[in-house]
Amino acid sequence: MTESPETLQLDSLRWAQENLAVGFTDQALLQRALTHKTMGSGNYERLEFLGDRILAAIIAVQLYHRFPDESEGKLSRRIHHLVSRETCAAVARTLGVPDYVRLNSQARADGGADSDNILGDVMESLLGAIYLACGTAAVEQLVTRVWEPYFADTTSHAKHPKSAVQEWALGRSLRPPSYELVRRSGPHHSPVFRVRLTIGDLEPLEAEGGSKQEAETRAAQLFLSERGL
Repeated sequence: MTESPETLQLDSLRWAQENLAVGFTDQALLQRALTHKTMGSGNYERLEFLGDRILAAIIAVQLYHRFPDESEGKLSRRIHHLVSRETCAAVARTLGVPDYVRLNSQARADGGADSDNILGDVMESLLGAIYLACGTAAVEQLVTRVWEPYFADTTSHAKHPKSAVQEWALGRSLRPPSYELVRRSGPHHSPVFRVRLTIGDLEPLEAEGGSKQEAETRAAQLFLSERGL
């Protein structure tokens, strides 16, 4: 039996209270933060714009105080990792965001609910919504709590695998990496994407993931692993 929109809204409000520690009095604001553009107007894009800037400012202040002896260059590499689409998506998954993202049926069938791009955007839009609903302090509390594991990880994982592969190729005057979707298999509710990574004249390699973005990341990780990078 399909749940009514009213029930889904109550579920998302309960989830926000329990996981984000935010009690949204404006239900429409929370729903907009969770709504992808495939659902039409009233989507999260403007909130994402706001949340992206707020997150960067909060992370910058935290880094400034946490690492008082680091140069601007090192701090820049850290913030690049912490505000990246991949880190935002990882945070979104730990909070259970995929269960509440509002997508049309085609986008959901294509794995959109587990896409790094979409989840990263939604996480930023939620921060924007929290700022509007509760102010800066509430956003700072959430970011401090859920981003904590990633602060300790930024030195060894400052570059996303795809960025590292691109830099490796450029450093050797090779053509930029190319990611080609080889096939999509599996049922609509649990798709499997297979991607081929090609760099210059090197032997292509393939990897799979639950979304195209995940498969591309795994292909990049495999490439780096095979070269001991």
